[in-house]
Order: sequence, then structure tokens, then C-alpha cells
Amino acid sequence: MTTFVLIPGAACGSWHWHLLEAELRARGRAVVSVDLPCEDDVAGLEEYADAVVAAAEGHGRLTLVAHSFAGFTAPLVCAQVPVETLVLVAAMVPLPGEAPDEWWAATGHPDAQVRRAGRAAQRAGAGTGVEGVPEAAVPGSAADPFFQDLPPELAAEAAVRWRRQSETPGARPSPMQSWPDVATRFLLCRQDRLFPAPFLRAVAAERLGVVPDEMAGGHFPMLSRPAELADRLERYSTTTAG
Repeated sequence: MTTFVLIPGAACGSWHWHLLEAELRARGRAVVSVDLPCEDDVAGLEEYADAVVAAAEGHGRLTLVAHSFAGFTAPLVCAQVPVETLVLVAAMVPLPGEAPDEWWAATGHPDAQVRRAGRAAQRAGAGTGVEGVPEAAVPGSAADPFFQDLPPELAAEAAVRWRRQSETPGARPSPMQSWPDVATRFLLCRQDRLFPAPFLRAVAAERLGVVPDEMAGGHFPMLSRPAELADRLERYSTTTAG
């Protein structure tokens, strides 16, 4: 049986996957939802990958599902354990040796203000104060780049669930030597405010040589559209297995 290994993005944890995890389990699917050591200032990308490998131990036929910043972690996991399918969901795509902090300028991310708004929202949720754009701390507000398409109560809960994100992994060059030889699918969200659809189409084409699949929704489809995302993940794993 395929096991879906869910790898969270920056400042996130397994809670941010909980609706998708429940949807997959209700369909009889095996799921591993990973919590990364994002609050540990010693941990870098290697330690993030080690945490995923440890969580997936004993499970076969792995489909990695990497969200956002986890695009930097997932290729390192593929170099350590057999992976059948890698699914990048609204994800960053690194080059060998690239530091995550360098990725934004290297890819030509179109809006530095949106990035600052995102960091402000995460800091507010993690209880460390807000810098930059104060409105970003209000889930669903005009400045919120994450949860604009969630019901208000769920958006508020998602914001409270932010974890403190260490700056360490962002500052270090990725140890990835080459993109893994693993069947890779890229899924973008057409209403994503953090990574706008035209931007991610260009990133996927330039760095992976693929035309991404697309779905409606903002940056967190696992919360806004868990059933549709589960449908897509099942199709991806079935296609690869066949």
C-alpha cells in the first residue's frame, strides 16, 4: 500500500495537514504526517530530512507530499530512502547548493511585500511580535497571503497554530547535489497569494521542465480543499504505480 508522507512548510506542523490526513485515512490510505524541528536553531535542512526519514521508517511505497518550504527538504529525503512519487504542492523548487533565503531573488519572486506579510503573520501566530505589515496578522484579511479562502474560524485556528520558524535552514546552502530521479508532480493553486500562479508556472518550467497541474484555492489547499487534494494525490500515486 502507498504511504503518503506529508511534509509541512515553514512554521507549520502536522496540524496544518489534519483535514487532508483525515480525508485520506477515511479512504483507507496510510498516512504519515511529519513534525519538523523548525523551532531548533541548530537544525538545518539535513536535520529536517532526517526527521522525515525517521517518521517514514517501516513504511513502503512512499509518496512524499511537500508543501511550500518543504520543497527544499523533500529532495534530500529522496536521496536517503526509496520514494515512488514526489508531489510538490505550492512549493519552492531549489537548485543544487542554493540557500532558501537566496531562492526568492533567484527565482524573481514578484512581490517582496507579500513575503514580508507572510513572515509578519507567522511571527504573530507564534507569539513573537509582528513586523512589517500588521494586517497580515489578521487571518483572512486583505494582507493575509495564506488563509484568505478558509472559513473564519478555521483561518483563525490555522494562524494560532503557526510554530516558531528558526532562520537556520534558510541561511545555509542546500546540500542537494542534483534533483532526484523520482517521478515528480507539481501542483499550484490559482488563487495563491504567496506564490502567484504565473510565478510558479515559470518556476516549474525553468527548474523542473514541467507544466504544473492546477487547482483552485489559496496557499493551503490541504485546509481549504482537502477532498480535492486527496483525489489528486490518489491519482498521482496510482499513475506512478501503474
